[in-house]
Amino acid sequence: MNHLAERRLEERERRRSDILDAAEAVAAEVGIETLTMDQVARKARLSRALLYVYFQDKAALTLGICERALQQLGDHFEAAVAAHARGQDQVVACGRAYVSFALAHPVRFATLARFESRAPDAAPQAAHDACIEAGDRSQSILVAAIARGREDGSIRRDAGDPVLVGFTLWGLMHGIIQLTMAKRGELERRGVTPEGLVEQAFALATRAIGGP
Repeated sequence: MNHLAERRLEERERRRSDILDAAEAVAAEVGIETLTMDQVARKARLSRALLYVYFQDKAALTLGICERALQQLGDHFEAAVAAHARGQDQVVACGRAYVSFALAHPVRFATLARFESRAPDAAPQAAHDACIEAGDRSQSILVAAIARGREDGSIRRDAGDPVLVGFTLWGLMHGIIQLTMAKRGELERRGVTPEGLVEQAFALATRAIGGP
């Protein structure tokens, strides 16, 4: 690739990132469900025509946010695993990385939750496949950590198949995060802090899978 082609590619990636930033900013104000392409174009200071060059419709734009979020989450999981030697510690670190990610990027978390529950029927196949690939990376990192824990004895071998355990733990933390975000007032009314609920989930999970 020559220098001019590299610069064009860099410019395209920068503009695509700017559009996704604008979409997240709009979603933070009005919600991902009611976000419109017109709003994003105005926020990004682009013409509608140029916006559609990068994202053919709202479904593609939403998947762009999902892909970026999943790539970031995968990076966080890799860093979490690299910081620990024992498999169980790696698993817990991945869980804490997921919680931190959700708290720091609520729009990205909400967009991922929406994608996981019902991906747009008309979503571009390439964009959908990119999200699946990025999500598989995060899940593979978690499953590998569980398998490592089974080998080093920090996770019980009878806890279950690493893939099943991985999805179970993912579902647990995903649900807990959603609960702390959507039901914060109800939790606090009952004397439960979001932080306390998260720690309780970690305590239960580690006791369930912990080695002897």
